Amino acid sequence: MRLQLGYVPLCDAAPLIAAHELGFARAEGLDLDLTAEPSWATLRDRLALGHLDGAHMLAPLALASRLALSGPPSDLIVPLQLSTDGNAVTLSNTLWAAMDPASEALADVARAFAGVAEARHRAGTPLTLGTVHPFSCHSYQVRLFAEAGGLDAAAFRTVVVPPQHCVEALARGLVDGFCAGAPWNDVAVAAGHGRVAVHGSALAPNATEKVLAVSARLDGAILPLVRAVARAGRWCADPENRTELIHRLARRTYLDLDPALVGRAFGDPDPSAEPGTRIRFGAAVEEPRAAQARWLLEQMRASQQVPAQFDIAAAIATVYRADLYRAAMADL
Repeated sequence: MRLQLGYVPLCDAAPLIAAHELGFARAEGLDLDLTAEPSWATLRDRLALGHLDGAHMLAPLALASRLALSGPPSDLIVPLQLSTDGNAVTLSNTLWAAMDPASEALADVARAFAGVAEARHRAGTPLTLGTVHPFSCHSYQVRLFAEAGGLDAAAFRTVVVPPQHCVEALARGLVDGFCAGAPWNDVAVAAGHGRVAVHGSALAPNATEKVLAVSARLDGAILPLVRAVARAGRWCADPENRTELIHRLARRTYLDLDPALVGRAFGDPDPSAEPGTRIRFGAAVEEPRAAQARWLLEQMRASQQVPAQFDIAAAIATVYRADLYRAAMADL
């Protein structure tokens, strides 16, 4: 069976790419056609309208799409989580110099950011930060970063910038900083356009980042697809495969970047290294758990994206399908 799957060019699309490239999908009787989408909004719409069968998707956006909070009505469900962590807030060199934080500790950096943001707000020239989509952990982590410094998020502007365009937006001065997933923060730093102010994992440890979102109409194809992508995610999580994974992602077909830049997204392969600063794949993160969905929906509520009386339990039961994950993985 041939399936059309979408992704946005990011390191955490790796399980879909590995499922296609390394034969995990073929072993399940599936042929995957992967399509790089230009933005999360485009991916959301193509999935909702039936142009895609499934996708690598922002976890909050998957919930928002199915719950008719963003884009066209959809029938999508989440039977597999792909990754956690991997985001960072990167600020321009000019902004960092103006902040001049006392240290690189989160509290000091957040307070320094708040001081500059408040001054710019009073002067009528508010800071502008890019985020990849309103329904994203990136947006919530920007809000949490502001709150860590005692700053009201209304004191600065946020604009949507697709992750692969964040570096250009920073270089051209269109934004003063951005929150995006790997590898784009490292690309901005390597190009000399900015520096990482804080990793998303310091603001929201182990936050669900990307999920496999699929159309419910796939029916019998869902379990083999979940098995294929989950097995690929476990391959991606194995340190012995790190070099091959990085080189495959770096190819022109996918990220089209220097492998050394892609490699930074995966941090130190030593398991004793600082946790949370690298993307996590594999068995430990795969099951779509209600607690994770609840945290996402609470962030939506804190961001005033859902009503205060929103039925969180019903929303979780509709979208997060741990039963399908368990059925797919029962024999593995």
